[in-house]
Amino acid sequence: MQNASQNITGRLDEARPRSPVIRLHRDDDVVIAREQLVGGARLAEEGITVSGLIPPGHKIATRAIGQGEAVRRYGQIIGFASRAIAPGEHVHTHNVAMGEFDRDYAFSAGARATQYAQAPATFNGIVRPDGRVATRNYIGILTSVNCSATVARAIADHFRRDTNPASLAAYPNVDGVVALTHGAGCAVDPEGEGLAMLQRTLGGYAMHANFAGVLVIGLGCETNQISRMLETQGLTEAPFLQTFSIQETGGTAKTVAHGIGVVKGMLAEANRVERQPVPASHLIVGLQCGGSDGYSGISANPALGAAVDLLIAHGGTAILSETPEIYGAEHLLTRRAINRDVGEKLVARIHWWEDYCARNRAAMNNNPSAGNKAGGLTTVLEKSLGGIAKAGNTNLVEVYEYAQPVHAKGLVFMDTPGYDPISATGQVAGGANLICFTTGRGSAYGCAPSPSLKIATNDALWNRQQEDMDLNCGAILSGEKSIEEMGEALFELMLATASGERTRSEIHGYGQNEFVPWQIGAIT
Repeated sequence: MQNASQNITGRLDEARPRSPVIRLHRDDDVVIAREQLVGGARLAEEGITVSGLIPPGHKIATRAIGQGEAVRRYGQIIGFASRAIAPGEHVHTHNVAMGEFDRDYAFSAGARATQYAQAPATFNGIVRPDGRVATRNYIGILTSVNCSATVARAIADHFRRDTNPASLAAYPNVDGVVALTHGAGCAVDPEGEGLAMLQRTLGGYAMHANFAGVLVIGLGCETNQISRMLETQGLTEAPFLQTFSIQETGGTAKTVAHGIGVVKGMLAEANRVERQPVPASHLIVGLQCGGSDGYSGISANPALGAAVDLLIAHGGTAILSETPEIYGAEHLLTRRAINRDVGEKLVARIHWWEDYCARNRAAMNNNPSAGNKAGGLTTVLEKSLGGIAKAGNTNLVEVYEYAQPVHAKGLVFMDTPGYDPISATGQVAGGANLICFTTGRGSAYGCAPSPSLKIATNDALWNRQQEDMDLNCGAILSGEKSIEEMGEALFELMLATASGERTRSEIHGYGQNEFVPWQIGAIT
């Protein structure tokens, strides 16, 4: 059984570059429309005539599919016909539904020895005194509770280059001062999973290499006491990790003034950094896809997968996440697990999500979103099969829970929701110093303190929302570029971004509002 991404390597339709449809696997029951197709159009290669209007990125049946029969894309099951489907008919939510089927986990059957590059790539990184390597150089302001969010933002706002350029004029090597606030921290079980997860997330950010210094601000009476958070995360106060509360400092105005003073005291030392060549093995890349469409699993996601294979060949790490968005495709990852234990860890997370959804009277197939469906994705199974293409073809070496520190090299998995801000927040807490985010419908997103690259799946999106995109993979769909060629271009862009080249989202100022820790458990 092949990984979904292995089915579509190379240039699409090399023998038929002008074909209006894309076939991904010889066993598929559907092909994908490259452009809008109208009823009566003849698809000679498939021997069928289109019935009705087919939007771009959507599926057309290539054979008669009986009610209850499996429907395949990427050579894998994406759902079951809810009624009989005729050749040439539009295949989507009106005639395809979820259904139960057995997965062959075949633990480690597809694991292969990694082939490492003989001459490792480098980027110009920032080496911290303890040896950690950063891709950016921020000062961060974290909050223990929602009650201190306003104060944290006021402190950060004092150092905004757009409204107060003089505040950082003498510190060109400091990327900025950012406040990462959230809506939790109190009215939770002090010994519960929810608070432990929040503390783990805050601890991961407090220790992140991309922060030269960190302030942690509380109210003072919250459940998430700063002293307890530091203790559980093995942290101690130091000149570049300082904490205080509004109640102890004497109120809002005094706390803002105190915080501004603390940041000013950090700036000179934070500015004394110089980038230097470091191996690409210091890159930890979080993989995200949002606003996905029917092209995501054909162009941008496989291109990112090719870049991930290169990254890992050069000793780096990639974090695949969004557990609900690998659902139904997890068997393709367990086959690549380096051992049975790693594969079973992944399956255990899938079972946790099934139970989590059942407890909350939800369904795993509430994903894909309305926008995903408008773009041609019908079920979470289809979305998942395209989503795991981001992970390339290398071995799965470890599975982490949300916001756990990532220490393994290679491809790892972190359990997160599919909601991108929550997912990426967990990845950055785990150590990701770069995010690669594919999108087909269009997404506006950033992720301080780690830069986020936005990768478009198609030309129409690129032309419409180019100011938010860093790379266009539409040339894969036209056959002008291969997946491998786009993967190489993306890997070079990763290195350039890690070296300090600003992304579109950084230019627009995204990153602070996208800090969204996963809130789980009862709020009392």
